[in-house]
Amino acid sequence: MTTHPLDADPASFAFTRRAWVPAPPPVVYDLVSDVGKIELWSPTASRVRYDEGGGPVPGAWFGGHNRRGEREWDTRSQVLTADAPAEFAFVVGGLDDGIVRWRWLVAADGPGSIVTQEWQLLRLDPVLGSTARQVAALRDEMASSAERTLLALSRWLHEHAASL
Repeated sequence: MTTHPLDADPASFAFTRRAWVPAPPPVVYDLVSDVGKIELWSPTASRVRYDEGGGPVPGAWFGGHNRRGEREWDTRSQVLTADAPAEFAFVVGGLDDGIVRWRWLVAADGPGSIVTQEWQLLRLDPVLGSTARQVAALRDEMASSAERTLLALSRWLHEHAASL
C-alpha cells in the first residue's frame, strides 16, 4: 500500500448526491449495474465493460476509461455489492487495495425513484493529490460529475420511458 504525505482522514472527503428519476427501482438498478451504460450519462467515464463472463455480482471486475479536462486514465474496478434493486457498489482498484468506493442506492418514490450516488475515499494515494486542497478539489470535481450524471440519467429515463 502506498503511503501519502497528507495527514487526513480519507472519509472526510466523501460526498453524496441525489436525484429523482422517472422509473421504478428495478429499471434503475438494471441500468446502473450494467456498467457499460454509464457512458450514456457520465461526463467522465467511457468504454466501461465487465471482464468477459462478468456481470453485476460481488467480486466481478470491470475496466473503464476516464477523462477529466486534459487528463485521461484507465481504471480497474471490482463489484462490492449487487443487491437488486436497492444497491450497487464498486471499488476502484479492487476490494483488497482500492482507492475509491462508488455506491448507487435506489429507493421507490411515487411513480419513480430517488437515486443516490455516494463517493468515498478509502485511502489517500498520490494519484489523488498531495495536499488537502488538491484532494478536496478532486472531490468537488467528482461531486459535480455525479450531479451531471444523475441529471443526465433522469433526462435519459424520461426520453426513453416508452422503450423500457
